[in-house]
This record gives sequence, structure tokens and C-alpha cells, in this order.
Amino acid sequence: MKLRIGLLIAFAGISLFIAGCGKPTYTGKVDKTPYDIKRCLRELSLGAEIRQDQIIDRLIAYKSKRKIEGYRKGKKVFESRMSLGKNGDKGNKMQAGDYRTPEGNYKIVRKKCDPRLYRSLMISYPNSKDIARANARGVKPGGYITIHGQPKWNADGRGDAYTLSHDWTEGCMAVPNKKMAQLWAGVKNGIPITIHP
Repeated sequence: MKLRIGLLIAFAGISLFIAGCGKPTYTGKVDKTPYDIKRCLRELSLGAEIRQDQIIDRLIAYKSKRKIEGYRKGKKVFESRMSLGKNGDKGNKMQAGDYRTPEGNYKIVRKKCDPRLYRSLMISYPNSKDIARANARGVKPGGYITIHGQPKWNADGRGDAYTLSHDWTEGCMAVPNKKMAQLWAGVKNGIPITIHP
């Protein structure tokens, strides 16, 4: 019995640690770029984060494969493994708090400098279909679904093998920080993203 309780406590601690809920114990750097919000916001306001040689004009995510791809003029120029919402493999997102990752056609609508997670790209969930489906069920559709990097404790990628082998977000798609840096430099607001089951 004591062993079972000990295992439950350990699992709960690891879950909080992975989800970024606990206080970070390491705030390292990614390619010598710290989680510097002021610098991030300054670059974003100037459009200085975009690298013309890294432009991506379309994103396609495959939930079942835990993979996201980026295309430029029809040619694949980016690929990354990703984690999903904790219930990401249980179907389409239906309502707020279901921890599922949505499926369908969306757009990137905003870039966000985040003090908890290494940068994020917000998608246009919920769209009109998502809202109608939630209304028909008498629930709220939820929102604020993003593609984002890792929590601060995994800034240098030492924990990527662990985070990428688990679905741990609240419905977002999480990629390694080095891959997020590529997306950040190549993706402009308004590009389409299709999320397949």
C-alpha cells in the first residue's frame, strides 16, 4: 500500500513538472537565445523575427503520427515531432477543458512571446463549425490553441525525448524549442494550417 501511494505521489509530481505547472528549476538557453520576453516582443514588433530564406507558407499536422510539416510553394521544408493535448488521441476537440487537440482547417492568427513556454503560434480555433458544434451540445468550444515550444525547465532540449513521448498539453501542439525557433522565423500570421486526425 505504501509503495502504491508513493508511486501515485511521484506520478503526480512528474505530471506537474512536465506540464510546466511547477516552478522551473532550470532556465537555460536555446541556441544562445534566453527566454527574454522584452527581446522577443521587440523583434516581433519590428517583424525582425522573420527570415526570408526560411519562409513557410503552409503547415500540416498529423495527430496520429505526432508530426507537423511545413511547406514552401508545395515543397516540404520543415518537419518535427510533436506532443498533443493529454487526450489528443481521443478525437476532435469538442469543448473547453477536454484536453483534446482540434482537427480541421485553421490559420495562424498571432505570435506570442511567452514567459512559461518557448514562444507560440496561435491558431484560429474555434472556427464557425467548432462554435456551432459546441453550441449544439450546450458547451463552450474553448480556445487559445497554439503550436508552442517547451516549458522553461526543458529550455536546452535535455528533456525532449521524454516530453515528445507523452501527450501533456491542454490541447496545443508542442515541439522542441529548436524546431519552434524555425517556425518562429518562417511563419507569418495568416498562413493556413490543416490538422489531420
